[in-house]
Parts: sequence; structure tokens; C-alpha cells
Amino acid sequence: MSTWLGEMESLIGERFITSEAEREKLSKDYFWYSPVLDRKLKDKVADGIAAVKSEEDVRAVLAFAYKNNVPVTARGAGTGNYGQAVPLEKGIVLDLSGLDTILEIGDGYARVQAGVKLGTIEKTARAQGQELRIYPSTYMVATAGGFVCGGSGGIGSITWGTLWDGNVLEATVYTLEDQPRKLVISGEELARYIHNYGTTGVVTELKIPLAPRQDWLQTVYHFDTLEQAARFAEAVSKDDSVLKRLVSVMEWPIPAYFTPLKKVLEKDAAAVLLETVDGTIPALNGLAEPFGGRLGHTIEAASYKKGVSLSDFTWNHTTLWGLKSDPTITYIQASFSGTEYMEQINTIKEKFGDEVIIHLEWMKARGRIAPGSIPIIRFTTEERLNEIIQFFEATGVPVSNPHTWLLDDGGKGRADAMRLSKMSNDPRNLLNPGKIRLQAQ
Repeated sequence: MSTWLGEMESLIGERFITSEAEREKLSKDYFWYSPVLDRKLKDKVADGIAAVKSEEDVRAVLAFAYKNNVPVTARGAGTGNYGQAVPLEKGIVLDLSGLDTILEIGDGYARVQAGVKLGTIEKTARAQGQELRIYPSTYMVATAGGFVCGGSGGIGSITWGTLWDGNVLEATVYTLEDQPRKLVISGEELARYIHNYGTTGVVTELKIPLAPRQDWLQTVYHFDTLEQAARFAEAVSKDDSVLKRLVSVMEWPIPAYFTPLKKVLEKDAAAVLLETVDGTIPALNGLAEPFGGRLGHTIEAASYKKGVSLSDFTWNHTTLWGLKSDPTITYIQASFSGTEYMEQINTIKEKFGDEVIIHLEWMKARGRIAPGSIPIIRFTTEERLNEIIQFFEATGVPVSNPHTWLLDDGGKGRADAMRLSKMSNDPRNLLNPGKIRLQAQ
């Protein structure tokens, strides 16, 4: 055992883990969704895991890392898809899942430690007449800190937007310096810590907004064509009289991947999966009729979150179900136009056919409603994957590339502001090094 490993063990005792099996497990996330990242990241392993239980632990580990020039990679539940939690330069993985206390549920907000599972927040808030605004499809295991620092949007984004649309109110952040500072961040400066992969500071506590609890009805509508399904989804998304949490469109054969729903999904039909407020079926039927839509499956509001939920098949869970059926597929993340999306989709389908299978998630971002997309890609080579990405962008469809661990190249467009905070908060570049360029290119 090297000198610093022994010193680290003395600092926090049994909470510093060096067993090979645990280091291997806790140095990984869901990067294997990407065959590109899987090849490049599968052998990366930390020297040790610091399973912290308090902010005092966090401060001690960060001060130690600065003194000994040891890299630190923050981790929540490891449900991210881009290698956020993978230590490129070994060092310490800082496991924040032990910071798992809900500190306060107030009127319209929750104050939580970073390691609290989003599912726990949702359950607790709903018992008190409130609910999360947005959350990922992995919410039962994903942590609040992991979502804020590695995610972007999810279920609820059709109404409440992305993380940058007022869905983080405050963050407590620790710097990695000789004497780590505790920062309380709010307002516009939060953008430097949202989706930062822990490169600009370690988030230990969050204040997030809550919405009034609703009774959510889940429905599946079937359509003969993708365009009919997409047009119906657009109509639902833009109808303010229909309160909604989820509007998800699946081109066939994506619905064939959803084994638990096999008995209720029409073969060879496009499907729209919805969460809308209870009592909206008449309105939905009216919106579906002009497009030949058929109500195929209903989960009553009384059964919400008591068994299989439709959201379990949406957002990037769609890709997971696809991988279970066909391990050769992969995905990209794209943003279609809110008005010209069908022209863009038709151009892409004419070029690639079934090599690209369309999956849309209607959402609101910066006040505009448009279909985000996580299309299924039949993977052959990295070169071909890059050709597909380039064609999307040439067609006017921006791509957030999920096959890179670099924040600069992932398409979020916020790396320049983050670099300023990183230089101040992490002068030795020890926070998740290699995930953001130190200088713009």
C-alpha cells in the first residue's frame, strides 16, 4: 500500500475502501450504453473509494487530496451514461451516497443532501401533497446530486423544462484547495455547477423546487405511422388544458423491446406513452382522433408508482430496454425543431432508414416546446456513428454527443463558464481531471 493510501485509511477509517471488487464496482457508471466509451473506459479504476457520511468527511478528503496531489472523482449512484463517475487518472472516488438525509420539505421546495435518492424525495413529497418537478427514468436509484451534476431533463420536463430552467434553487459546494471552502450558490451562478460532472466543485446539499401533487393517469396511444404519433404528441404537448408529466413517442420496432408491456402494445404500430392528469382521457381521445390514434392501454391514477410505470420505458430507459433485446444498438441525443421536426426526421430516415429509429421526448426548454430525441442507432463502427451525428447536425438537428466524457464535446455549451469556476475552486485540477478542457479550443 502506497504512503497516501495508508494515510487516507487513517483519516476516515473503514469508510476508505480499497478492496479490488469494490473499487472496480464503484469506479463504473452506465458508460457501457456507448460502445465507444465501453472500449475506452472499462479498465479505469480508482486507487480507493472514500464513502463519506458527512460534510466534515468531504472537507477532510478534499484537503487531504490537495495536500497529496490526488485526483478526486465524485460519485452518486453511478446511473450516468457518459463516464462522469469514472476516474480517468485513478486517485479517489468520493462516494456521496452516504449523504442521504432529507433536511426539509417546505412549501414548494425540498432541501436535501446530495446522496438522497430521487425516488425517496418523490415518495416523501407526495405524502405531503407535493412532488418533484423533474426527474430521470432512473429516479428510484439516482441521487439528487448525481442528477443535478450529471443530468439535464426527464419526466416532468414537458411542463417544467430542464435543470437550467429554475429547477435548482441552491447548491452547497466544496472547493478542492488547501483549506476547502464551503460555497452556497444560487441564481445565475448555478449554471457553473449544473451538469458539471463534479469538475468545478463537490455538491453536498441542494434546494430544489417542488410542484403540487397531481393524480397522474398513464396511457398508451397507437398510430399507424410515426408522423401521426408525433403530430398527436405535439398537440398534447401544446395543449395547456391538459396537465402532463410525460409525452414520449416511439417508432416501431422500439415498442417491441418493452417486454413487460408486450401484451398491450400493438405490433407494427408507433406508440405514444403519456402521463397526464386524471380525467383527461376524453381530451386525449379528441386530440388523437384526427391522427387515427387508438387508446391501447391505461394505468389508472390510483395505481401510480405501485407497479410498472410507463416512465420505466422512456428517456434513456428506452435505450436500456433496447440493449436487453439487441446488445449491438446504441443511441445519440438530439434536439429537433419545434416546427420543422417532421421534415428533419424524414430527411434522416431517407438517408439512414432503419439504421436510425426515432424516439422523441417532448419537452420545454427555455420556454419553448419541442421534441428532444434519443434515437436508437444500429451500431457498426465509431466512424459510421460520427457520420450519423454529422448528418443530424447538417440537417439542423443539434446533437449532444453521449459517446464522449468531455463536457466540451457533449453539446451542453456551458464549458467556458465552468472553466472560470474550476480555475478558482480547483487550482491543481484534481476534481475529475480529464472531463473538461482547461482551455477553450
